Amino acid sequence: MLSTHLAQLREQIPSGLAEIDNVVAGLDRVLIGGVARVGDDATAALNALADTVAGTPLRDRVAEAVDKVIAGSFGQEHLAALAGARSALLGAAHDALLGHFDATLGREREAWPAPAGDPATPSAVRAAARSWLHEAALGGWRGADHELLSAAGTAIEAALAEPGLIRLAVLLDGLAAELRAVLPVSTMPQVPARRWADLWSRGLLLAQDGFGPTEDAEPVSGRLLPLGVDVHEHPTVVQVQVHAILEPADGSANRLVRTAVAAAKVETITGPAVWRLLQAHPVLLTALAEHRAMTVTDLPLAGGDLLWRDGQAKAGEQADPFATARVLLATATGAATAPLDRHPAAIAEPVLLEGYVVRKTDGGLVAELDGQAVPLAVDRLPSAGPLTPALVAASSTCLGLARWDGGSWLVQPLAVRGTVKRKPVEAHNGDWATGVTDPKVAKAEAKAGDAVAVLRERAGRLLRR
Repeated sequence: MLSTHLAQLREQIPSGLAEIDNVVAGLDRVLIGGVARVGDDATAALNALADTVAGTPLRDRVAEAVDKVIAGSFGQEHLAALAGARSALLGAAHDALLGHFDATLGREREAWPAPAGDPATPSAVRAAARSWLHEAALGGWRGADHELLSAAGTAIEAALAEPGLIRLAVLLDGLAAELRAVLPVSTMPQVPARRWADLWSRGLLLAQDGFGPTEDAEPVSGRLLPLGVDVHEHPTVVQVQVHAILEPADGSANRLVRTAVAAAKVETITGPAVWRLLQAHPVLLTALAEHRAMTVTDLPLAGGDLLWRDGQAKAGEQADPFATARVLLATATGAATAPLDRHPAAIAEPVLLEGYVVRKTDGGLVAELDGQAVPLAVDRLPSAGPLTPALVAASSTCLGLARWDGGSWLVQPLAVRGTVKRKPVEAHNGDWATGVTDPKVAKAEAKAGDAVAVLRERAGRLLRR
């Protein structure tokens, strides 16, 4: 039973993860106070980082960077080396966890191909991003101020103007917005050190001139069967990530894939209203709301990520996600993860749980079956869909994502089936993709007004002036 396998994952954790976490946490603490003035604790943390990668090809570069930072004579390239070492350690933890997951569940996984693209050419935009991230690291999170965050605007605007740097631009914008929202950071009782260090190190690596395409996308065609939707929402952006199984038209093995669509937003647009920002993708939204398969033609696939193009997809027949998972999930081949994306927090593997009973504990909800318990991450449920903690508590079947969080495995529900007041119920995160189907929620939405329509009308008036 899958629940037994997940319980085994929770009991048999790969060795060395705690040590990696401690070393990374040490560097994260250095970034809180900044690298401009390194004290004894920061020196010890930096030396621990150098010692940990001493048996790898990063040894000489990281050792030099640590020495330079401690001496106070470092440059941008030395901070990039620290960010690279941090990313490599978290990538090693990711690989150990995912390898153990595959071995326990018997999931096959594709190998990551050798780099096929050429290194990116030097760019003034990347240089501006590196310069801002360098300044942010100097004063640390406690030293962030309005002047620093205002300076981020130039780098963000320049990166947004280059299609190949959109990812970097959104990341910088998100980090600057989070810092700006909590100014003065110096008064915060606790800083989200891991999250901000993740964003900083990822941004610094993306901003390197040597960072270019790592592989060529291959065009794929076939039948796409959605499993579930994970909604990622930030005050300034929303992304809908669809986990699915691709049945290739050439008859090759079924593949686990993801595809995502996103839109910029303002903080006042939340809940079901975010779907109205994605109306440029009607085929995808219809398939999610109506639980339909799709036929896709020549969509670019890089690793496990499909680049969504709505014009190259056609909604097809009804396809029950639970039936899809029950029949195809166990034999579908998992996707390889790009090196820069390898992080324990990024693990999100589709799983199906059936025949369990939900029990409430001090830590939340757990699914119990045959004496085994698996935590259910109801805190990750989005407000854009009908899935609620109460429905999860009443469920006996769950389509979700296995995640590594807080040092243990858990399942994030994407869809559930259960019984409420002796009636069968079913809810999926994507059920409201084309409109709210719950009368009570729809009434509340109508009363609150259409924030998207209002903002679009105001923007239109401004443009007409």
